[in-house]
Amino acid sequence: MALNRRHVLALAAGAAIVPALEMLPGRAMAAPEEASKLISDFAGGKEVQSGKITLTAPEIAENGNTVPISVEVESAMEGDDMVAQVLILADGNPSPDVATFNFTALSGSAAATTRMRLAKTQNVIAVAKMADGSVYMDKKEVKVTIGGCGG
Repeated sequence: MALNRRHVLALAAGAAIVPALEMLPGRAMAAPEEASKLISDFAGGKEVQSGKITLTAPEIAENGNTVPISVEVESAMEGDDMVAQVLILADGNPSPDVATFNFTALSGSAAATTRMRLAKTQNVIAVAKMADGSVYMDKKEVKVTIGGCGG
């Protein structure tokens, strides 16, 4: 069979489309192990404890495109009882690292509010690192009815 110009163009277009489809966002989801590694790296070898940090997230998010969350850490915000950073993760998103909030004594309190995208039902995790090196974590499962990352 002889290839005419239309066949060559169709083949070329198909060859360009296949790699492009493989690069579409939201195709590959992160494994919870990736979020665990990020937590471990953030903790710097310290044991992650519960308490001190409170993550507020909806139990059900009807639309994963805009899920409100807030985080607050009990702290005097001075000396060793100061929050240095808070890491927010979504363990089922293509990239689980959502945000990092940095605090100083001038912050007054360690609290932050934001909105995030969730690709599917998954855990949202907040991890706080204190000035003395201690690390605290809170986790909430958010059920998503319409995915925000292409799902």
